[in-house]
This record gives sequence, structure tokens and C-alpha cells, in this order.
Amino acid sequence: NRNLIINGAMQVAQRGTSTTTNGYLIDRFRSNLGGMDQLAFTMSQSTDAPSGFRKSLKFDVTTAETGGVAADEYAGIRYITESQDVAHLLYGTSGAKTITLSFHVKAYQTGTYALNLFMGDTSRAYTTTYTISQSATWEKKTLTFVGDTGGSEINVDNGHGLYINWFFAAGSTFNSSSANTNQWAGYTNAGWANGQGVDLTNSTDNYFQLTGVQLEVGSVATDFEHRSFAQELALCQRYYFLFCEGTDKELNVVWYFTNTHLSFLLRYPVVMRAAPTLSITTGTNYYINYRAGSNDKIDGFASEFISTEQMSCFRNTQVSGTAGQAGLLRTYNSACKVEISAEL
Repeated sequence: NRNLIINGAMQVAQRGTSTTTNGYLIDRFRSNLGGMDQLAFTMSQSTDAPSGFRKSLKFDVTTAETGGVAADEYAGIRYITESQDVAHLLYGTSGAKTITLSFHVKAYQTGTYALNLFMGDTSRAYTTTYTISQSATWEKKTLTFVGDTGGSEINVDNGHGLYINWFFAAGSTFNSSSANTNQWAGYTNAGWANGQGVDLTNSTDNYFQLTGVQLEVGSVATDFEHRSFAQELALCQRYYFLFCEGTDKELNVVWYFTNTHLSFLLRYPVVMRAAPTLSITTGTNYYINYRAGSNDKIDGFASEFISTEQMSCFRNTQVSGTAGQAGLLRTYNSACKVEISAEL
């Protein structure tokens, strides 16, 4: 378990393999855009990957930002750890540990790219740069960061720990100060992406790909730690899992709590980071309860007050049945989708 990054080989993509919306697609990694007006993109789980890997995250510009990146605009890829998963780095003490980040990257545009580490508990930041030397070619990058002996200690909790930001565009608001360059210091907006010399938002020729992300203690980058798909999926499900999607998917055994109140419990496959939010698509006759005598068509469900790190309770009051009667609930519409999220 030397790799502190989950899903660094981009194997798990529970939300699907393509999106045009800013946010998560491949588990644990998200696009991070700010201020963009015209930019459109496709982010995907690509099968183009360097030797030793089978998947990568690809951010492909489909509509360029008019005039390129403005002062208050930025674009990149972000990863966030829990605080308790990096507390052993001992930041804020004299024993703060050196860490090394390695990754494989490919882009159409060569040049200097900024990368930022930000510690959520302490609001301390460190910005450095790396160079992509060849267009459309996979390159491995290794960056080493001394431990942060300043600031306060990292909390031992499930909150926002270490942010890793890969930039591919940044305006002068975020790229005009050396306050955080190659050193840990209090976060500044102007130093967040300092040194970013490339603007990938200015042309539809541009793309950015990433895989093989590894963060480890020490000053040496070791070979990538490959985990099984099952291990990576379970680690990802602490933050998000897709419970079901599509037609004729089983949700659970249900029962009539009263004659007009149907309920069921959903127990998560792993303990989640925090009590999650629930996203449930609804519409006329989206779900069906198979039971003795008749089958109830159900529009949707509302989450009751019970929603913990381990389970949620759902209810529906539009049905008519017999208290104590059980049934089997399945999806009835291809648009059905139930998502559970406790993302950072």
C-alpha cells in the first residue's frame, strides 16, 4: 500500500466512459475548470495508454475558449485525499516527510506545465513545474516535494486532505507570483498555478492525458503499484458507487410498512467516507414492485431521515398494499439510475 493514490491506473469508471460536464468521470479524478465561457470538451476513459497500462484519462478540447485563457480562468485535473490518509506525513512538525509523485502524461502541446499541491487542513501550498518535451507522446514525470515543517498539523479525520492539481491552462490571477513556487507557504491565488506556460483551451487540436499516478513517501519513485480491479473498485466505492442503472435491475426486497408506505434498506458495499447524498432518477412508472397478486408501478423514491455511512432507507407512499407484505423491487425504465456519493 505504498501508493497513496486510489485508481491511479484509471481502471475504474463507474459513472461511464465519457462526459462533457465538468466534474468526475473516472473515479477519484475530476476535471477542474473555473471561469470558462466558451470552452467545451470531452473527458473520457481512453484505451490509449503507455506500456504497462491499459487505460488513461483524456481531456479533449472540442470548442476552444475564445481568445484563449483570460486572467480569471483556469483548467486542469484534480485529485483529493482524505486528511487521515496523509496525516502520517507529519506535516507541520520537524519530522515532515518527503514525498514523490510520479505519473505518465501525454499532450498535443509541448511546453511547461504547472502542478500544485494544496493541504486543505492547513491552507499551505507548493507549486512546481514539469516539461512535456514531445507532442502526442507518453512521457513519465517524477516530482519530489520536501515535507512541510511550517503551518499546523494535518487533521486525523475524513475531511479534505491533500489536493493534487495538474494544470493545462491558468490566467494571470493564478499565475503571477512565486510565493508558492518550489516551496511550502501559505496559499496564494497568484501562486496557485505559477509557471504554467501552456494554454490548452485555445485550440481544438489540444488534449491532455494522464495515467500511472503514484504518490509515495520518500525521494525515489518506485515502480507503479498495480492493484487488482476488485481492490481499486472497493476503494473507489468509499466515495461513490453506482447502485443500479437501466432496465430490469434489482434494487432490493421491499415491504409495506403500512398499507400505503413501501420501504426498503440499501446497505452499501463498503463503509463510505461520510453519510452520502443520493441521486435517484424518477418519472412515471420508473420502478416496479413484483408481489403476490399484483405489480405496483412506482414513480420514484425519497430518502428518509436514515442515511449513514453504511446504509440508507427509501420510501414511497403512492402505492396501495397490505402492511407487512413483501415484494421484489426492480427498475422498469431504461433511464433509471441510483447513485450514492460521498465525494470530497
